[in-house]
Amino acid sequence: MRVASKFLDVFITRGIATTLLAAGVLGVGIMAYAGLPVSSVPQVEVPGISVSAGMPGASAQTMASSVTVPLERALSRIPGLVAVTSSSQPGSTLIDLEFDLDRDVDSVAMDVQAALSSAAADLPSQMPQPPTFEKSAPSDARLLTVALYSDTVPGTELGDLAEGYVATELSRVAGVGQIYFHGMRRPAVRVDVDLDRIARLGVTLEQVRRSIANATSNIPKGALDGAASNLMIETTDQLDDPAAYAALVVSFRDGQEVSLGDVAHIAWAAEDRHVAGWVNGHPAVTVELQKQPGHNVVATVDRVLAELPQISAGLPAGVRIVALGDRTGTVKSSIRSLQLDLLLSVAMVVLVIWTFLGDWRATFIPALTIPISVFATFAVMSGLGYTLNNVSLMAITVVIGFVVDDAVVVVENALRYIEAGRDGVSAAAEGTREIAFTIFSMTLSLVAVFIPLLLMGGLVGRLFREFAVTASVAVLVSGLVSLTLTPMLCAYLLAPRGTRSSAATVKAPQRAIAWVQSGYEKSLSIALRHPRTMLGVTIACVLLSVFIYLWIPKGFFPQQDNGMINGIVEGPLDMPHDALVASTRKLAERMREDPAVRNVYFYVEGNPTPNAGRLLMDLLPLQERSESVYEVMARLKKVAKGMEQDVSLHLQARQDVQLGMRVSKTQFQYTLRHPDIDVLRGWAPTFIHAIESLPQLRDVNSDMEPDAPQIRLVLDRQRMATLGVDVASVDNTLYDAFGQRQVARFEVRSNIYRVVMEADPEYRLDEHSLDSVYIDSEGGQPVPLRSFASLEDATAPLVINRDGQFPAVTVSFNLADSASIGDAVSAIEMKAKELRRPQGLTGMFQGTAQAFNASMSNQPLLICSALLVVYIVLGIFYESLVHPLTIISTLPSASVGGLGILALTGTELSLIAMIGLIVLIGIVKKNGIMMVDFALAAEREDGLTPQDAIRRAAVLRFRPILMTTLAALLGALPLAFGHGAGAELRRPLGICVLGGLMLSQLLTVYTTPVIYTYLSKFSRRAGTLSTGNGG
Repeated sequence: MRVASKFLDVFITRGIATTLLAAGVLGVGIMAYAGLPVSSVPQVEVPGISVSAGMPGASAQTMASSVTVPLERALSRIPGLVAVTSSSQPGSTLIDLEFDLDRDVDSVAMDVQAALSSAAADLPSQMPQPPTFEKSAPSDARLLTVALYSDTVPGTELGDLAEGYVATELSRVAGVGQIYFHGMRRPAVRVDVDLDRIARLGVTLEQVRRSIANATSNIPKGALDGAASNLMIETTDQLDDPAAYAALVVSFRDGQEVSLGDVAHIAWAAEDRHVAGWVNGHPAVTVELQKQPGHNVVATVDRVLAELPQISAGLPAGVRIVALGDRTGTVKSSIRSLQLDLLLSVAMVVLVIWTFLGDWRATFIPALTIPISVFATFAVMSGLGYTLNNVSLMAITVVIGFVVDDAVVVVENALRYIEAGRDGVSAAAEGTREIAFTIFSMTLSLVAVFIPLLLMGGLVGRLFREFAVTASVAVLVSGLVSLTLTPMLCAYLLAPRGTRSSAATVKAPQRAIAWVQSGYEKSLSIALRHPRTMLGVTIACVLLSVFIYLWIPKGFFPQQDNGMINGIVEGPLDMPHDALVASTRKLAERMREDPAVRNVYFYVEGNPTPNAGRLLMDLLPLQERSESVYEVMARLKKVAKGMEQDVSLHLQARQDVQLGMRVSKTQFQYTLRHPDIDVLRGWAPTFIHAIESLPQLRDVNSDMEPDAPQIRLVLDRQRMATLGVDVASVDNTLYDAFGQRQVARFEVRSNIYRVVMEADPEYRLDEHSLDSVYIDSEGGQPVPLRSFASLEDATAPLVINRDGQFPAVTVSFNLADSASIGDAVSAIEMKAKELRRPQGLTGMFQGTAQAFNASMSNQPLLICSALLVVYIVLGIFYESLVHPLTIISTLPSASVGGLGILALTGTELSLIAMIGLIVLIGIVKKNGIMMVDFALAAEREDGLTPQDAIRRAAVLRFRPILMTTLAALLGALPLAFGHGAGAELRRPLGICVLGGLMLSQLLTVYTTPVIYTYLSKFSRRAGTLSTGNGG
């Protein structure tokens, strides 16, 4: 301790060096703050990959069995794979892979590429291109949507501009990663074949396909390598316009050429006729931009927006470009609101210090701790790659109330010595030496509280690691400042008694504080005379804490208002594409009429199912509308229900933290799995019907659609053998006629286009169109399809979903107005236990509900771990097994206050509120440390009994305890009562800290002395080594 004391004295005697050192830290912090990027929440890169494969015209069953299953089998062998889900629908399949957070997404991508290569041999040869994959990420990675729209330029030209020009320009912007297109009508040469015409001419669809496929090629032709020259050989092997394809000869009849133009209509049109996109009533293509890992959302969006005017200048007349889904305005507003809360907290804390100390110099000294601690924390955040976000700034705001605690204790102690007649330097030195161990133990034990947060796993742990590190750094810096800069300033700035202000504004608060302290001394004597009552209060607080914890509604993450709504528009299973687009347009137009809606954009492209489209809305900024996003959604749902349409609308508010990769109609998900899809689809309706009656849920939906109607061709194989027709020819011909088959590709000015073949629209209307289909035969004569095939009505799944390589049905739901996710999870689990499941069927929550379940199981462990770490640290400091229990006894009253005020205000015990409880453990135990330290010193140095020692300590430290508690309490006020963007995220923490501090301040100043007395008697009787050193 002598060495430490001499070391601390150096900072007092070398005032200029100490001042310059503090100024240097402050300057570095200010520069770091200016360069810190801004985001909504901590940036956590989740290694995710989305694999997509297409085979136009294939049914969902064909896609699942021939494409999805082989791909899943190969991909499931990749190390670190946490979850694999897939969705197979007509013509396409999408497989989402989620990996362990410790895996790097780039190395994962290499493994995925290797797995796809190994699966290639098992995939159908009819696939027009190999499966592709893209790095996927949570909602935080979604940057912005840029839309091209026009009423005069064709949609195919918009698609060409979006892919060939706009996306190319935007990909050059720093921070822009993956780019996705929606409503993308890629241009293609479409060949619509007249089935009756080719039948009359004796031409089959397969002949037409082979003629087109063989007419375009692009392979090496070699070179002429002579003595005098070297000449590369090129040919005119590329056809690149409809007229050239129309001239192709597909057959000869009676010595006359039959050209493609004779039997088909050929023109530029959309590659996929089942795709459409609209923005604010205009045909459009939307370009969705994703963030590159390691880049900041706000800065990247700012760069993209700055680039848009230049891109717009290069667009043809009549084409407009607009930015949609820009959430950076909300992020900036949220951060500004939190920065204002931070300033208010600082002002309130300084006001409390001035009220208690009554002197501007005594106030200035601990107040100076705030900017140094805060800006030093910003410097560390910059070095660690952190951002200014709701979580990190929330950590700084909540610790503002107690970063001054250590400095206040030093100032208070120095003032005692000055008022006892000591000069400033000796008073500061002696006061700091006396209190150094207390500050050291308070600081390190407070940091120890956050250790369990640092060790939390999963995405939630990564999100709150930034909170723990930020708060810990601020606390450590404040402790360091209070032992170095604060004593030096005390030595030269604190005024001796008699020179301090005598103004009424100073005297009145001092008289009030003296009156409170006098009342406390009297009431403390009463409490010490009734120790059993105080012990009963402590035990009651423990029991009440457990009861409220078990009873209070529990949530995951507070629901935010980001001003964006995602929607799914769903029609009947057999709804034609054009009818779905028309109905969605009408719905979108009604949504645009709402005064809170700024933009409405939708696209129909078979996602999440062929009978559904995606509808997205941007609302006005929060300050420009009077209703929350949830009130707006409720109104829009009523409007949709009042429309006489055969489509339904499902809406969700977009969140900053949204887990899970599967798209669902409502917010929370529960997945059923079984190896046998028929068993699964047979039992799932029973489960869905059962949970629909639960009062905690509403809007219960599932991704299991009723079987869609289809036409089944029953082939007479014996007849086929007689006619010389094989099954492959039948399938190929049907694919040619009705599958939008991509039969060739060509290149024009570095753009790749495809030739798409299909029957003319009039032959795609109903089952009678099959009468016009003819099949190749071995004899070369076309054979009518209906001569060996009969038709029957059938049904089949429109979409086949899988989870973990098993058929799956995902049930989704929203919460009832009065329910929490905890209520819903418990109700579903109880209902699932009541039902008799088929053997082998499993059920589990997914996405946010799954993360909530995991966090719930970890919450008691988190609290116990925090208590254990604090106990161990304090036990090491005091060399005692007993005195740490005295300090920990301050916590039950805080937990009752925190949980109780959450219950009274109707606030869920969310993860944010749980962080508030962790913070309370750190704040409240400081009161116990201040009392126990002084009591131990009084026992050791003055020979007082435990009761007299703790009484003296409680009275002596009541003033700084009251001051630091009020500072922390008022510092949390802006969080608890804040409004504006992001306030709903911060409010639970502020409310919890506020309630906990109020009740703990009322009770712990009485219960702690009693517990100290009891434990001292117990330790002496037990002969336990518990006197402690206390420094």
